[in-house]
Amino acid sequence: MAVAIGKAYWASVTVPNETFEPVYTVDLVISDEDAQDFSSRGVKVKDFSLKDESGEPQYIGKAVTIKRKVNAKNGRRPAPKLYNLNKEPMDVTVGNGSAVKVQYNEFAWDYAGKSGVSLDFQAMQVLDLVPMKSQDGDELNPFGDGEEF
Repeated sequence: MAVAIGKAYWASVTVPNETFEPVYTVDLVISDEDAQDFSSRGVKVKDFSLKDESGEPQYIGKAVTIKRKVNAKNGRRPAPKLYNLNKEPMDVTVGNGSAVKVQYNEFAWDYAGKSGVSLDFQAMQVLDLVPMKSQDGDELNPFGDGEEF
């Protein structure tokens, strides 16, 4: 297994992204040197952009997608491990721009006349967490006994 360091975007570590096929995933923005190394080994490297407040795309850097499908031929696959700096387990949502180390397993594949190299998501260590914005209703508490309207 290997480790890559970078900034995490759209990370689904402990809960899979179920937009299409359920998958644990992270887009990892990496250095140009690492991007060149991944590309030379056949891993797809993409230019990564996010829209700013005005809706215009803002270039962030070169990125690789590291993912693990939830469903396998022989059942469900476990979620990648998520750790803090001290390698203690965490249960948080990793916000965009968080500095992380990602452990992955590189593998070659051939399917329907196509081939490539993919990265299986094993674990993530959060080096500097960017908290997610609050979800709707997060600041609300249950209405307690004795409270008045």
